[in-house]
Amino acid sequence: MIGVQDLRKGTTFLDDDGNLFVVTDYSHNKQGRGNATINIKARNLRSGANVQKSFQSGGKVQDVHLETKKVQYLYKDGDHFVFMDQETFEQPMLSEELLGEHAKWLKEGTMLELLVYEEEALDVELPTTVDLVVTETAPAFKGNTASGGGKPATLETGAVVTVPFFINNGDTIRVSPETGEYLTRV
Repeated sequence: MIGVQDLRKGTTFLDDDGNLFVVTDYSHNKQGRGNATINIKARNLRSGANVQKSFQSGGKVQDVHLETKKVQYLYKDGDHFVFMDQETFEQPMLSEELLGEHAKWLKEGTMLELLVYEEEALDVELPTTVDLVVTETAPAFKGNTASGGGKPATLETGAVVTVPFFINNGDTIRVSPETGEYLTRV
């Protein structure tokens, strides 16, 4: 058990109903005398739903430590994404609903960390950067500069990011999956 004041972004915990959550945002509000209120935004790791919860300071929740396994993303099968455990060669599947925003950054062959709780595959930890090919963007014109703004570009996974004007179709770019921002041309 941990105190609710120790909840931070990335902390995983079980609520009283047995639901497994990961904290995505945290705020501590103290108004004058008395107890503080801890407000969090969390994602249910089993359903993918985002919720907001409030706790009074002094409360406790059951903290959970997730096991990580090194996996490779293989392919998408309908609404499920198939991975392969690099040690046991098992092929766990995660639904598109469960992956949420992570799904748009998955490229076949990518090595990832699979988060597992009691042999149940829950989520993946994406690498800090991914290299993807631009499949569709407006052409560059003479006079466009790198510092003058940007244009939307569709990547090979279907994700859309804003890129500088000099990026063309077929270019490989590096993107941060956490922020969804263009970093550099590769």
